[in-house]
Amino acid sequence: MFRNIPVVTKNLLIINVLVFVATWMLEAQNINLSGWGGLHFFFANHFHFYQFLTYQFLHANFTHLFFNMFALWMFGCVVENVWGAKKFLFYYISCGIGAGLMQEIVQFVDFYLRVSAQEPDITFAELLVVGEQLSQQLNSWYTIGASGAVYAILLAFGMIFPNERIFIFPLPVPIKAKWFVLGYAAIELFMAVSSSGDGVAHMAHLGGMLFGFLMIRYWNRHPDARFNRSSGKEFFQRWNSRNSGRGNQSRTEGPAYTASTDRDDMDYNARKKQEQEEIDAILDKIRKSGYDSLTKEEKRRLFEASQNR
Repeated sequence: MFRNIPVVTKNLLIINVLVFVATWMLEAQNINLSGWGGLHFFFANHFHFYQFLTYQFLHANFTHLFFNMFALWMFGCVVENVWGAKKFLFYYISCGIGAGLMQEIVQFVDFYLRVSAQEPDITFAELLVVGEQLSQQLNSWYTIGASGAVYAILLAFGMIFPNERIFIFPLPVPIKAKWFVLGYAAIELFMAVSSSGDGVAHMAHLGGMLFGFLMIRYWNRHPDARFNRSSGKEFFQRWNSRNSGRGNQSRTEGPAYTASTDRDDMDYNARKKQEQEEIDAILDKIRKSGYDSLTKEEKRRLFEASQNR
């Protein structure tokens, strides 16, 4: 079973578990790994930019780790198989950073409200001075966990397979993925407004989903063709055509190269069309019956296609 997990999802699971074990072992030596790698409020003197990455691999306890990793395994496997490893990893890390940025904004608003409650006429410059004065005390304001990135993966699954029905405990009937995602977002928003002191970064979760939504919308409107082999051949064909007027030799060799390239493009496009039809059929099967309904050969074809994206 573990061998069937895509490479990025598998390595993210391993890294998170290893970091959790390391955190637990170092705590026995009075070394606080979370305090070093957690994302601190930017006014705190322990804040560093690398924490936007490191905080994503730290967890407060086993329950925190378990639910994040279970969701990553459940939805990340499918999303990575559809997108491919590079795109999936970029999305995961970027949304985790976006979630961290949202948390920093929320903490700044919280800090401002606390200070302005005592000094209603405080200016922004004065607020910066107060922040510098309290930088040592603000070290206790830090965030850890992969939840922001995991919520973004959940959103991606809902946008890729909006009508896929999934079972969610304790609901007795399956629910469409799009309603599941919307429901989760609504719950997080409600919790962020009504339970600000529960120690959970609800706005960071929503921040990860927001960044994921914007990224997916951008990708849908601006498909990336940089790794498209056919477009690369078209570039060299246009380059050859522009140079074909620079001498008799170029004019003689130009048409032969163009004809050969056209034949190659026709063969390549025919193969790509057939491969795409096969992948579309596999994706349609996932939508109707779920990922587990695929045969071993279909899973292999989907994985190979994702690696070539």
